[in-house]
Parts: sequence; C-alpha cells; structure tokens
Amino acid sequence: MGELILLRHGETEWSRTHRHTGRTDVPLTARGEEQARALRGALGGRRVGRTVASPAERALRTAELAGLPVDDVDPDLWEWDYGGYEGITSAAIREDRPGWFLWDDGVIPGDAGHPGETVEQVGRRADAVLARVRPLLADGGAGGDVALVAHGHVLRVLTARWLDLEPARGRSFALATGTVSALGAEHGRPVITAWNVPPR
Repeated sequence: MGELILLRHGETEWSRTHRHTGRTDVPLTARGEEQARALRGALGGRRVGRTVASPAERALRTAELAGLPVDDVDPDLWEWDYGGYEGITSAAIREDRPGWFLWDDGVIPGDAGHPGETVEQVGRRADAVLARVRPLLADGGAGGDVALVAHGHVLRVLTARWLDLEPARGRSFALATGTVSALGAEHGRPVITAWNVPPR
C-alpha cells in the first residue's frame, strides 16, 4: 500500500504575515519558491504515482517547483473558506472577539466570494478527497504514493479524518509552509508516518 504524501505550499506574503488566506489566490514569495524547489529533496526519492493539487496558484506552483506534475486539480483541496475573516490575522480578530479560536469559534459570513465554512464542511470536503485517493493507495493503481499539494488548515482537517477523528481535531497538527508530511497504515490502521518535515 502506498502512502499519502501531503505538501503544504510554500510561503506567501499573507502566510508570512499570518493573514487568513482561504480563497484569495496569493502567489508564492521568493522564499516560498525556494521552499517549493527544496521539496524535491525532502521527498526523499519517493515514487509518487499521482499528484492532486488545490486549484490555487500557490499550490500548483509549489507542485511544479517540487517536480511533481499535477495529474488532477481538485476543488475540494481549496483552503478553508474563512468568510468575513479572509485576509485578517487572528490577532486582529481577537481585538473584537477576545479569545477567538478558529477551531472552536469558526468564521463569520463574508461576501459572495467568501461565504465562509464550518469545520464540519471542510471535513466533508476532506472525506471526499480521501474517498477518491484511497483506492489508488490500496490497489497500487497510482504506481506508488499519492501526493496532495494544498493548504495548512485543509490538510490538517484531512489528517484528522484519515485518523478517523472529528474534523476539529485538526487543531492538533501544526503545519508550516513548504513542508512534507505522510499518512500511511500500521497493521491495517491509519497512522501518521511523517509530519511537518521541512526541506534540508
């Protein structure tokens, strides 16, 4: 059975300044491009048989620079829709909502392009992605591992769902930009085999 390789895209100006970046298509910074190129080495010679990416430019560019030709673009890998909190930092949100925590308190509705999502809705998208990639991992039809190139929060939720945890348990899996993680199985049970590994 192959493993599910998770790549969080490289740094953007908004990730560098801790602004919530859901559906806004912010490009990689120069450092983000360097991180993405370095992911080639961080993949450690893995045989990736299929690569699925978020439609966001920052994810597609990361896959390209990491040397992973994208086989499928999956809208379910878009980042959490932060609604009215798009582009705003947690610190700024807490000025109006002391103690606010995304995983517990969620988001407020935004404009038509950013209606917002609950963590459960993100979890349903993650479940849909997993339903599509699990058969590739199980029967070896992907020709190796399957790589998902996407965003911090959606990959954290997807990891929780891989482990059969509630979507909000994604809070437990901090994930930096430009890193590689891996999900696999041990004795037939889902496990994390590597997490938040930066390029060397």
